Amino acid sequence: MFSARLRIALPAAALIGLCAAPALAQRPLSPEQRILMLEQQLSASQAAAIRLEQRLDSIERQLQQLINQGEVGGHRIGQVEAELAKLRSDLEARVTALESRPVATQTSEAAVEEPPAEARPKAQAVSASPKPAPAKPPSLAAETAAVSDPGEDAYSEGFRLWRDGKYDEAISALRAFTSAFPKHRRVSYANNLIGRALLDKGQPRPAAEALLANYRSNPKGERAADSLYYLGQSLAKLGQPGQACKAYSEAEDVYGASLRGELKSLLAKGKAEAGCS
Repeated sequence: MFSARLRIALPAAALIGLCAAPALAQRPLSPEQRILMLEQQLSASQAAAIRLEQRLDSIERQLQQLINQGEVGGHRIGQVEAELAKLRSDLEARVTALESRPVATQTSEAAVEEPPAEARPKAQAVSASPKPAPAKPPSLAAETAAVSDPGEDAYSEGFRLWRDGKYDEAISALRAFTSAFPKHRRVSYANNLIGRALLDKGQPRPAAEALLANYRSNPKGERAADSLYYLGQSLAKLGQPGQACKAYSEAEDVYGASLRGELKSLLAKGKAEAGCS
């Protein structure tokens, strides 16, 4: 009998314990416990926010890289186009003066730096050592002074390096010449030849920048029109035939009848290759 009562009492005690457990679980938390729980939740939220911010920063960087890669190619060409438009409006007032320049003078000086390169040394030799008339000693003295012009010699050295295919050395020599003789008449030649050397090296973008700078800084220079032609060649190699056509048209519109016959032929060929209308 006692054992039966014990078996009844044990389940009853277990039932009382189960009923008491929810009551204990529902006891209100102390202020310290609540603060601890809030701090834990806040810490977890901050960690999640930091992770999210890091992911957003990474996505933004990747997106910016993609945008930059798409824009960098067209940025320089846009600058070239804008500068061409500005220069064209600035130079319209100078067309009359440029067209009045004697064509014979340009033709006699063209042999110093024009394609084909193989023909140039002979032209230089003729111009560098003309036979003076025996009856005119003053003319002989003047020609001797011209031959000994250090600026002319410096430019000629750069030209010979370019003609021989030593483009890096030619660029260095020509830049040294323009720095040492900034007022020399060959500066326009030298800057144009620097652009051509860069183009010959297979660097059309820096070539376009150098050629545009030569045209912009000295539009009356003896090789400003040539720089526009080679600017068009550089733009064509950059895959911008429309911009190349603008450079060719600029040369024809600004310099017109003063263009040498050889340069006119080169412009016509360049326009045909670029599909200019």
